[in-house]
Amino acid sequence: MDGIVERLGSADDLPQRVITELLEDEEIKTIQDYANTVSITRLGLNDHGPVHMRTVCKNAMKMLDILHEAGVETSLQKEHSGSFVDSVVAVMLAAFLHDAGMTIGRKDHELYSGIIAYQILTDILLKVLPDDVKRRTIIRSMAMEGILGHMGTHPIHSIEAGLILIADGCDMTKGRARIALEIPTKPMEGDIHKYSANSIEKVRITKGNDRPIKIEVHMKAEVGLFQIEGVLMPKIQSSPAKHLVELYACVEREDAKRYL
Repeated sequence: MDGIVERLGSADDLPQRVITELLEDEEIKTIQDYANTVSITRLGLNDHGPVHMRTVCKNAMKMLDILHEAGVETSLQKEHSGSFVDSVVAVMLAAFLHDAGMTIGRKDHELYSGIIAYQILTDILLKVLPDDVKRRTIIRSMAMEGILGHMGTHPIHSIEAGLILIADGCDMTKGRARIALEIPTKPMEGDIHKYSANSIEKVRITKGNDRPIKIEVHMKAEVGLFQIEGVLMPKIQSSPAKHLVELYACVEREDAKRYL
């Protein structure tokens, strides 16, 4: 996340100002912390708090950076509606607030996230772009698309929102499942998500071979394939950025399996 922000900073300091607002905003901090309380303590699910939201932002920034270096334009650039910097800012905002609705519950949380995030997005953009209503409006709309579309339950049509969808699916490592696994509970529906995520050692996002982005999911056991086939693959399949991604599953002591 820092790499792309620092490189852009020499030309346009907007991403740096936005990330500062996101990291220092007390309401956002409270939303992220309470989302974890609801997710883990109340519902017995995995991490949906500050670490997850920053991880999603980092994943999305890596993919944006790779696309930028490969000369692939974002939707805002293609449509002449905004700059690459505008796309970066929209993705940052969406990543930090996409799970805000988990403060209410799991069902339809992407819709509640949009409701909760709208005024926060408006306030931050007004602070950093006080004299540019057109730019504020377009960035906010793009961020809202990323938030509302991150579960793959609502159609999305931009590269930016598509990257949020994939970046969210890429946060599947054992660290995300660790806290929930430490809380003693009776067996229940959804446990496979925790146990399969616990077998994922790391997810690497790098430059691809025949597509710009390469995602490698490294796991210690085949139970981790559930995360790929049940979580990540459906998100990639629903993403407008699908054609830009290679996906590999790497199980210990086995040859890598290519899905895309």
